[in-house]
Amino acid sequence: MIRLQSYLAGRWQDGAGSGAQLKDPVSGEVLATASGDGLDIAEALAFARDRGGPALRALSFAGRAGLINALAGVLAENRERYNTVALANSGNTAVDAGLDVDGGIGTLKYYASIGRKLGEARLLAEATDDQLTKDEAFRGRHIWTSNRGVAVHINAFNFPSWGLWEKAAVSLLAGVPFLAKPATATSWLAYEMVKDVVAAGVLPEGAMSLLCGGGRDLMDHLKPGDVVAFTGSAETAAQLRSNPNVIAANVRFAVEADSLNLCALGPDAAPDAPEFAAFIKEVSREMTVKAGQKCTAIRRVLVPRSRVDDVVAALKPALAKALMGDPRTEGVRMGPLVSRAQTVAAWAGLEALKAETQVVAGGGNDDGGCFVPATLLLCNDPLAARAVHEIEVFGPVATLMPYDSVEQAVDLAHKGGGSLAASVFSGDAAFLAGFVPAIATSHGRVLVVDSSVAASHSGHGVVMPHCIHGGPGRAGGGEELGGLRGLRFYMQRSAIQGSRSMLDAMTQGAAVVAL
Repeated sequence: MIRLQSYLAGRWQDGAGSGAQLKDPVSGEVLATASGDGLDIAEALAFARDRGGPALRALSFAGRAGLINALAGVLAENRERYNTVALANSGNTAVDAGLDVDGGIGTLKYYASIGRKLGEARLLAEATDDQLTKDEAFRGRHIWTSNRGVAVHINAFNFPSWGLWEKAAVSLLAGVPFLAKPATATSWLAYEMVKDVVAAGVLPEGAMSLLCGGGRDLMDHLKPGDVVAFTGSAETAAQLRSNPNVIAANVRFAVEADSLNLCALGPDAAPDAPEFAAFIKEVSREMTVKAGQKCTAIRRVLVPRSRVDDVVAALKPALAKALMGDPRTEGVRMGPLVSRAQTVAAWAGLEALKAETQVVAGGGNDDGGCFVPATLLLCNDPLAARAVHEIEVFGPVATLMPYDSVEQAVDLAHKGGGSLAASVFSGDAAFLAGFVPAIATSHGRVLVVDSSVAASHSGHGVVMPHCIHGGPGRAGGGEELGGLRGLRFYMQRSAIQGSRSMLDAMTQGAAVVAL
């Protein structure tokens, strides 16, 4: 058993007390403990602002890209060890661990490539300006500059690697130091990764901080110019965002919360259509990868009422192929939920959904461990139902919802209250042209799959750094990633007014962004 420490104010520190236990979700063995109690958070944030911030802002975008690329290199050298940690602490299969570990490394490399393209600039200038008065020479132009505070990154338990590095990549490229607070239950992986990066010395002092455990007073020490990027439950987000100090300082606060993500089968997709086969593959994959513990996983499945029997008949054997068990066992494709607490919550949510649905595949009973079988539910009257549009089981559970018209499908899509991702499987261009824009206001991202991309698309639940990640309503209302768009959260956009010649001189050497 190991003791996780925090890396704050340029040194490793241990919190007070016995701390929280990190366990193997299969065996229940205690693997590590972590405590952040008694640590000086104010000192840690000040160190990041005073040391990390100036060091990063002194570098060009290309210089910061070099740091990010070097960081990714350190992680890539140790990826097999990280996969072993993910298996032990999160119950990840090899596929699950790869999604987390490789996803983090890949996102770092992507943002390093963006930084190289921005070159030696330290300033971003928007491509167009505006004439403000009758004098054509008097113009307004918008520039982006690095925030002078620190970014606090609060991450969820399900992606201790990707959640850490996808936020860090954007923050570092923007020239803003960060303090990462991983969810304690699975923080061992984040700890090992940060430890390797610190040992390699690839980042300036203060550019990166890590808090393992604790953090109860973290919001109390933020200042104007600091930002918070949060991933986790809506309830926790609301508590943190309503902190009096956060409100008083007007701290920029982005939330990515769990949501009832949607997958829809178009009316044209018959059982022999390539779109139907791709739909079945994607729903079964999204239900079972990481045992359904993804904030983007499919929770609600819309199908034409005439296709319900066909969909059930196809999904049953597909889900049965995902053998559940200890990921160390050959042939196992779906592991446990990460903790007993998460499992208890999943079983309770499943029981609540059963009041409005029937089990058509999978199911079972709580055996006292951390396993939940892949379970497909059917809600025959989804327009009248409530729980299926409000309760998310954060595990391998999804609900089929028949629709009788396109208008009804649109109504059902919006009943989820806003989600991170939706996917639509159809080859009917006319249907897609009406349906996708009609549901887009409730979804941060919409994947459209027809036969031409059925074998090559990135996947419903895979977050690509090129596109924004986030969603409206219950999904939190935030945005992150999205290529250059992600930098906006960590930078201040200011309108500069003056003569055209002055603006040109001032922004000479700036990287131009067409946003």
